[in-house]
Amino acid sequence: MTKEFVKSVTSMQDDFAQWYTDVVTKAELIDYSSVRGSMILRPYGYAIWENIQKELDKQIKVTGHENVYMPLFIPESLLQKEKDHIEGFAPEVAWVTHGGEEKLTERLCVRPTSEVLFAEHFKNIIHSHRDLPKLYNQWSNVVRWEKTTRPFLRTLEFLWQEGHTCHETDEEAHDETVRMLNVYADLCEEFLAIPVVKGQKTEKEKFAGAKYTYTIESLMHDGKALQSGTSHHLGDGFAKAFGIEFTNREGKLQTVQQTSWGFTTRIIGAMIMVHGDDRGLVVPPKIAPTQLMIVPIAQHKEGVLDFAYDLKDKLSHTFRTGIDASDKKPGWKFNEYEMKGIPLRLEVGPRDIEQDQVILVRRDTGEKEILPLKGLESYIQNTLSDIQNSLFKKAKAHRENQTTTVTTFDEFKAKLSEKGGFIKGMWCGDEACESYIKDETGATSRCIPFEQEKLSDKCVCCDQQAKQLVYWAKAY
Repeated sequence: MTKEFVKSVTSMQDDFAQWYTDVVTKAELIDYSSVRGSMILRPYGYAIWENIQKELDKQIKVTGHENVYMPLFIPESLLQKEKDHIEGFAPEVAWVTHGGEEKLTERLCVRPTSEVLFAEHFKNIIHSHRDLPKLYNQWSNVVRWEKTTRPFLRTLEFLWQEGHTCHETDEEAHDETVRMLNVYADLCEEFLAIPVVKGQKTEKEKFAGAKYTYTIESLMHDGKALQSGTSHHLGDGFAKAFGIEFTNREGKLQTVQQTSWGFTTRIIGAMIMVHGDDRGLVVPPKIAPTQLMIVPIAQHKEGVLDFAYDLKDKLSHTFRTGIDASDKKPGWKFNEYEMKGIPLRLEVGPRDIEQDQVILVRRDTGEKEILPLKGLESYIQNTLSDIQNSLFKKAKAHRENQTTTVTTFDEFKAKLSEKGGFIKGMWCGDEACESYIKDETGATSRCIPFEQEKLSDKCVCCDQQAKQLVYWAKAY
């Protein structure tokens, strides 16, 4: 039974893409819908998102933001108001042309993002500097008509939060952009145990319509990068297009400075690809829907189930605790919860009850320990903390091992081909070099890191004077 179950997951070394597909379906995170590129979030997958959402929503509110909700549909004329924005999203927009049998006089866009909706609203409610700042956020779905899709990473519809704010000055908007990027980075590192690189997107890669875009980039197990969250300083482009003006402290009319920032369900894909292994998911304890799963052994014997349920009631005060009292065999249960990445499994049977002990098994290492009931809660707490920290350290070590410094284009191509991962190389700032690197290697600029190093004086591509260090990688 055990061998057959494990064999159903493709080895990540043999076929990483198939391994990923196996995990998201067999761990019961998603199912495929009848619409190409759309996914059904099953209870376990949605529970992981709810835990991420709960923590992020708390941080968003701590920083002074309020939650709102904007409409799903955007009139075409409204979307056209900001030229760069619509050009950037045009290939991904889904349009509604009919209401029932009646053809609409104006097409409606199914929101790919909500900048224009917020801009229209801000115009109506902001009149004076006393109305600022406006710090809004919404939790919603969006639709982007992607050509190539993969569960969580790139789907036609996904869930996210999108923050939208207005400020008096450029400096205040900048501070907001940095603040929210740091919230995302802390969430990734402290709760999802995913190390990130913080930096700025190049002009070519920034958000359509933004003054500049800040990003957090993470590295997956297969050496590809994933953009894990972005924060945009929008400047006054949308404000001018929509007429978002206020009377400033000198009594003069002035346009607002805006930001927007977003974090999506694709982070679950990152979690899978950073921590998962050939047995399935590995879920960090801080966001695991179930942190501890109790599996009764020989549960048909008198007293075993009663003992297991009493233990569950006791431990549930401190941990998110589950119990599997189904008639399935223990071996099946062990494999099921390893596949789902539950951090700890607790086994208890007649012999354990007699000796006032339990067996505790870690998902990340497979380590098994026999523990006395006395002091069990404290031990579980310490073990969960150790798992959380160990997952982060392991992921960071992998990233460091997969990060290579290069100074020539030949070296760039060779290292990318040999080991993938992040390539650190200097750049002259010319978009032509950026495009050439992508065309020749498939790698894109991931970010201009805030922590700059001088690796050489020359651009890794053209040998002209270098301006800044860039992280490059093939990416999802």
